[in-house]
Amino acid sequence: MRVDQIDTKLYQSLLEEKVKNTLALFNNFDLPNISVIPSSEQGYRLRAEFRVWHQDDDSYYIMFDPQNKEKFRVDSFIPGSKLLNDLMKLVREAFLQSEVLRRKLYQVDFLTTLSGQALVSMIYHKPLDQSWLAEAEQLKDHLSSVAHINIIGRSRKQKVLVDNDYVTESFELDGKQYQYKQIENTFTQPNGLINVAMLSWARHISNDLTGDLLELYCGNGNFSIALSDKFNKVLATEIARTSVKAANQNLTDNQITNVVIGQSSAEDFSAAYFEGKKVKPLKEVDLTSYDFTTILVDPPRAGLDSDTEKLVTRFDNILYISCNPETLSNNLSTILQTHEIKDFTFFDQFPYTHHIETGVWLERKK
Repeated sequence: MRVDQIDTKLYQSLLEEKVKNTLALFNNFDLPNISVIPSSEQGYRLRAEFRVWHQDDDSYYIMFDPQNKEKFRVDSFIPGSKLLNDLMKLVREAFLQSEVLRRKLYQVDFLTTLSGQALVSMIYHKPLDQSWLAEAEQLKDHLSSVAHINIIGRSRKQKVLVDNDYVTESFELDGKQYQYKQIENTFTQPNGLINVAMLSWARHISNDLTGDLLELYCGNGNFSIALSDKFNKVLATEIARTSVKAANQNLTDNQITNVVIGQSSAEDFSAAYFEGKKVKPLKEVDLTSYDFTTILVDPPRAGLDSDTEKLVTRFDNILYISCNPETLSNNLSTILQTHEIKDFTFFDQFPYTHHIETGVWLERKK
């Protein structure tokens, strides 16, 4: 559905249809009672990217129809947070009044937070000089009345910072305040309130678990940090270097000392684990010192590779966060040979689309 055609009154019926269609992928499995966590009907999305279309003396945001790929104008963004929509308007007003900001502007990316911070990335098909930086600094000052703002200018082989290239997300979970550094061009959960709901779900399940936690695909430490007080120790891996750097900073900012995060792909870690070898980026870590009882995986849409499928079955408990029900179904066909599903929860991370996030807790068969 095109974002300019969203009818919020249809949200509940669309969600019910999506859940029904998704469940058909799991007809062959013995599922417990299904839980569904709905999203807000609008204003739920914290990040978005818009191409900029130039026509005569006007310039405006566009997106592309997912069906026919035709462009359409976007003056407001129903899924976007209020701050994101406010910034869309103010940034457009600014580049319409400034030839320096407007000329050869190709795209604008917005990243906002629940805590009221924002990052605006302006992408160009031209070199950025001091005149652009001066205009961007004025824009930052103008936008500072709306929120804590950082601005980035990008062009070929150029990245110009107006202050920082990150925002800090902050929210309360089970009476404790958490904060996360979110760096431009790294993965962050797009639906902030659904992310908090997923973390709360994982914490609730972990209440009765013991021992140590292994996490693969940890990103900026989203789950690692939120679950750190539920386990004795946590070892987490992530392949993206920038995300690992942010995750380690987040450990410091949240004063967490029982978590180790290192750079490694899930495939490399699985291979090393099976062969009893050290993972190069984690060569200082003694894997034998961990009492792993639980593994958490949050893979990309491709799901788990065959080696990682085998790895997760070595653990008593598996927490699987999936953004692709089809690959989740394929992976479960293997995992359910040794484990059974104890909890199956849908999180509507992406309203008005066919995509849905799924949280599954599996326990080794008695």
